[in-house]
Amino acid sequence: MHSDVERLLFTEEEIKNAVEKLGERITGDYAGEPPIVIGILKGSFIFMSDLVRSIKLDCDLDFMIAKSYGNAAVSSGTVNIVKDIDADITGRHVLIVEDILDTGRTLDAVRAILLHRSARSVKIAALLDKVTAERVSDLKADYKCFDVGNEFVVGYGLDYAEKYRNLRYIGVLKREVYEH
Repeated sequence: MHSDVERLLFTEEEIKNAVEKLGERITGDYAGEPPIVIGILKGSFIFMSDLVRSIKLDCDLDFMIAKSYGNAAVSSGTVNIVKDIDADITGRHVLIVEDILDTGRTLDAVRAILLHRSARSVKIAALLDKVTAERVSDLKADYKCFDVGNEFVVGYGLDYAEKYRNLRYIGVLKREVYEH
């Protein structure tokens, strides 16, 4: 375990099993009408990679970069779309893939943008759902792997100041790392 990680939450094997189950569920739900899968970079890239390989449908892929954290441990309150999708989503089912559903500010903004562009439906697949978070709306993950409490988590794509994304597990970051 990395020396900055206080404790392990989910092992590599637990993550793999949860993602495969989620892929099976999504495959069943979208049978006959495959979605365009849109990953919110950078945090979702590892989760999305494993998830789309678990979805047994031909899916189109695209990416957005939407930021509300920067290098801070708490959201700035403003959502900036840094990189937009290239695909035309008119009339398409859209599955947004995100690393963690926290306040929902970023995903609420992204969902509104995609619905405004005439997506047929917009659903959210989140690796983690921070169930103790105060949400900005009634936003919920349609699909999720794990619930987490109010802890700062890293690994498997999740970062703090662009570090720890490459950890094969998800762990709780030591408080002294981000409260300095």
